[in-house]
Amino acid sequence: MAHQRTNLIGLSREELARLAAAGATPLRAKQLWHWMYYRGVTDFAAMTTLSKRLRATLADRFVIARPEVRQALVSKDRSCKWLLRFADGNEVETVFIPEEDRGALCISTQVGCTLTCPFCRTGTQRLVRNLAAGEIVGQMMVARDACAEWPSPEGGRMLSNIVLMGMGEPLFNYEAVATALRIIMDGEGIAVSKRRITLSTSGVVPMIRRCGAELGVNLAVSLHAVSDELRDELVPINRKYPIAELLAACREYPGAGNTRRITFEYVMLKGVNDSPADARALTRLVRGIPAKFNLIPFNPWPGAVYQCSPPGAMKRFSRILNDAGYAAPIRAPRGRDIMAACGQLRSQSMRVRAAEASMAC
Repeated sequence: MAHQRTNLIGLSREELARLAAAGATPLRAKQLWHWMYYRGVTDFAAMTTLSKRLRATLADRFVIARPEVRQALVSKDRSCKWLLRFADGNEVETVFIPEEDRGALCISTQVGCTLTCPFCRTGTQRLVRNLAAGEIVGQMMVARDACAEWPSPEGGRMLSNIVLMGMGEPLFNYEAVATALRIIMDGEGIAVSKRRITLSTSGVVPMIRRCGAELGVNLAVSLHAVSDELRDELVPINRKYPIAELLAACREYPGAGNTRRITFEYVMLKGVNDSPADARALTRLVRGIPAKFNLIPFNPWPGAVYQCSPPGAMKRFSRILNDAGYAAPIRAPRGRDIMAACGQLRSQSMRVRAAEASMAC
């Protein structure tokens, strides 16, 4: 049975060589990696550079499985959202945001979230579990399947960028995230450059330093407030890692500079954090950090208690940051009509489990 065989997706090169290619030469393990991550092949029988005997052995013991696509929605702006189910029945949402000749894939790292940020729909869903490395990589592979980007193209990719901005806090699942990103960045496979990967964090200060030292991907920080008092409310992890500690970690982030600035994400909430005084305070806070801003119009969801800042307030806020020398575009909402915009993601796992429990009673 397929569920009794080990899934090879998500294994590091070393793990793959040790587990799947036991008794085979290092070359065979390298070829297996090539078929899985460069060509996107899921059937061992198609791996024609491997011997028939090895292919049969692999097929008996292993699978190359993506998450199951339970639902695929396409927005009127062409954004795509997939509801993906894993082997244990848990689910996450993954979003692809296309542009004219490129696009960004928004990947989830946890089922649910522990952060309880009140403006974020995902925060209303309790944390169920961390995703495994294979479940993180699998989201990329599902998107590659949908965009028909196998073998891995050398250039002109629609799936050109990755943002770890989906469900969950990536730095609370660092080991799996790091393994997954090393697979995705590997030049002999999926081969996405670290300069095209952005990890978004709510501010897990100790792990920010480790992420920069070990992975070197772009960093985005969900800031959303200029005072500890307000940020304690909007981003509760601030009570453990207040703004001063967070910004100190940003100043020390390896590789940050004029060409690789740290992005500060700032959701625009009417009457909460959108005043000119807030904007001026923001420029003072980040002084000395190679920084840019991503101003996010609040995306409503059922039960939300906040409202989006008016367009005039957002433009005024952006202009103040621009005048201080910072890029501060107002993000155009994408995928709102399919609940795929920033802060709107929520899996169906809890609802499904509740329904199943009720049927069992």
